[in-house]
Amino acid sequence: MDKKWILSEAPFIPLRNLVVFPYTVVPLLVGRPKSIAAIEKALSSDKMIVVASQKNGFVEEPTPGDLFDVGVGVEIIQILRLPDGSYRILIEGIQRVKISKFDSSGDHWKVQIEPIEDIFEQSSRLDALMRVASDKFAIYSELNKKVSQEALLGLSNVDTSPRLVAIISSNLFVSAEDKQRILAEPRVEEQLTIIIQILEKENIILELSRKIDDEVRNRIEKGQKEYFLREKLKEIEHELGEEGEGAGIISDVKKKLKGRKLPKHVMDKINEEFDRLKKIPVLSPESGVIQNYLDWLATLPWDKATVDTVDVDKAKKILDKNHYDLKDIKERILELIAVKKLKSDIKGPIICFVGPPGVGKTSLGKAIAETLGRKFVHVSLGGIRDEAEIRGHRRTYVGALPGRIIQGIKQAGVRNPVFLLDEIDKVGADFRGDPTAALLEALDPEQNNSFSDHYIELPFDLSGVLFITTANITDTIPPALLDRMESISLPGYIDEEKLHIARQFIIPKQIENHGLRVEDVEISDNAILKIINDYTREAGLRNLERSIMKIARQVAKNKVQKGEVHARITEKNLDKYLGSPEFLREETEKKSMIGVTCGMVVTQAGGDIVYIEATKMPGKGNLMLTGQLGDVMKESAQAALSYVRTHADQLAIPVDFYDKYDIHIHVPEGAVPKEGPSAGITIFVSLVSILKSKPVKRDVAMTGEITLRGRVLPIGGVKEKVLGAYRAGIKTVILPKANEKDLKEVPAEVFKKMNFRLIENVEEAVKEAIEE
Repeated sequence: MDKKWILSEAPFIPLRNLVVFPYTVVPLLVGRPKSIAAIEKALSSDKMIVVASQKNGFVEEPTPGDLFDVGVGVEIIQILRLPDGSYRILIEGIQRVKISKFDSSGDHWKVQIEPIEDIFEQSSRLDALMRVASDKFAIYSELNKKVSQEALLGLSNVDTSPRLVAIISSNLFVSAEDKQRILAEPRVEEQLTIIIQILEKENIILELSRKIDDEVRNRIEKGQKEYFLREKLKEIEHELGEEGEGAGIISDVKKKLKGRKLPKHVMDKINEEFDRLKKIPVLSPESGVIQNYLDWLATLPWDKATVDTVDVDKAKKILDKNHYDLKDIKERILELIAVKKLKSDIKGPIICFVGPPGVGKTSLGKAIAETLGRKFVHVSLGGIRDEAEIRGHRRTYVGALPGRIIQGIKQAGVRNPVFLLDEIDKVGADFRGDPTAALLEALDPEQNNSFSDHYIELPFDLSGVLFITTANITDTIPPALLDRMESISLPGYIDEEKLHIARQFIIPKQIENHGLRVEDVEISDNAILKIINDYTREAGLRNLERSIMKIARQVAKNKVQKGEVHARITEKNLDKYLGSPEFLREETEKKSMIGVTCGMVVTQAGGDIVYIEATKMPGKGNLMLTGQLGDVMKESAQAALSYVRTHADQLAIPVDFYDKYDIHIHVPEGAVPKEGPSAGITIFVSLVSILKSKPVKRDVAMTGEITLRGRVLPIGGVKEKVLGAYRAGIKTVILPKANEKDLKEVPAEVFKKMNFRLIENVEEAVKEAIEE
């Protein structure tokens, strides 16, 4: 029969990190003086004492605030006094009690308490909770080896729910706070619910812990097994005369080399690495480094090359099939193929295609590879700032790899691919080195027969590679690198060329890509020209192709949703498919104006026109320059003004204008930086126009650098500037006489439709541009 607690006051012992439950027997080691005094007091009477847990186990002299107010009345059933004066006692929990008053004034602690009765009614729910708690505790005892088997056996003999709660709770290895939560709950059903929640959480954690332990154990066992097998393998290799830690790896590499004819210096290096590998333990990190290195040496195409197709007529057909016009470039490629036919071992030139985005530089590289029957490798250099990207990392670094060039050669599988280095003008430099300096060796036909990569550490012959580079501009390419390349300009396309390309290439391609048929969509020539002029602003074709893709998508949607079988796109209904025009290109002025002169510029998007505006106002001869002009352009304005002041009489300008007026020169689109000397003649004509109060002809554009002696010097980008002026509707172009040779590059259709005036001094420009 269960004992009952009948005392209302009893000696008290505070417990650290321990919660005692009724019906359980617990050993205690008591050492605090007041706790010893409390035990001696209990022993002198009925051996009854109250225990409760401290909230903080580090407090030596607890106050009522440091104690939980629910504890257990216990009976001392065994005691042992130790030599140091402390006690080892065995106590048995009798009943839960609530501490109502705590007294620490005497030599021992004592408390006034009220017994707590267990609240429960026997029901199906209570039986279910008991069964679930028992099952989960059985799982817990299997997962947690700290739980004694006696506890599990004792559980099978429990006939009341309070005893079940006490036995499970006392054998849980959880925090004292969680146990106190169970002890303080008066309702047995709620106690069981708390226990089930704690057991569920603990079982999940213990199951995961066991899985982790099993994984670690399996790995260790696997490593031991591998070690054992390797030791056996070494014995077998010893018997076969193939000793060495890395014999298996060596065997794999030799299989890759079977039937290959590698250069002698490569085979010597491989054999040297074989010898090193035999002396290094397989599990050593260095073994993995050597293995990767051998794999690279074995897979690089030292002895593999494709045979060039040197059929000039076939090459011409392939080039014409993929690209419209570009006669000069196609001619250069055909020349290369013809020379290859006559002398197969000629060193390949390094070609650099320079032009705005979308003119076909990258696709030309692919076409060249197709015409020669070679593999094609494409590497983008945009944004690269680390020299190791080109030359590779040294093998001492973790995760070291060869550079982009050697990686590309491995990817191609042959030592003579067409190798396209895209965006070479966008390579940067920082504290990690200058990648362009590393390219100097690779892109020099006299040196690249022994290209050295930091990872491979052996010279690789790149003389058979046909390197092609692309750039939007050459200004950012170092002179030493630019000097090694043959630059071929792709300035962009005129409207007629774009119309042909759209008809011949883009529209058929997009019709096929969007699952349409030729009869499903019809785009008029005027509609295409409107797309070119109002919806795209480029020298290339990318935005034109995107616009046609957008039309194709709309047609495909209408065909699926509405069953439309034929769509005719004209100039009038184009906005239905593409919306409002996106660009308003700088066009010629509606009428001639004083101080407004049309100049010509080259941007990354191709050629264009820009208007330079000048005005005069009362002042003291100050010159104001606005429009975010660069230093060179500002100096051109100063030179133009100095010439005007010096030759005012010859130009029929009042000599004292500089004492009466301030002059303001502005170039619109102030957010865009402008630079270069070629605007000198344009600024000069604007100055003469305002000072003579005579307008500049609206359909005349000009470009040229001027000197203080009035000479007009040659400039660059003539073809691009002329094409930009042509697109803007300019009729007459004034150019330096020294640029006459560059007019041969202007397309014949454009040359016929425009008037060109070639000048040697500034006064000729005044006669041609200013209305009298």
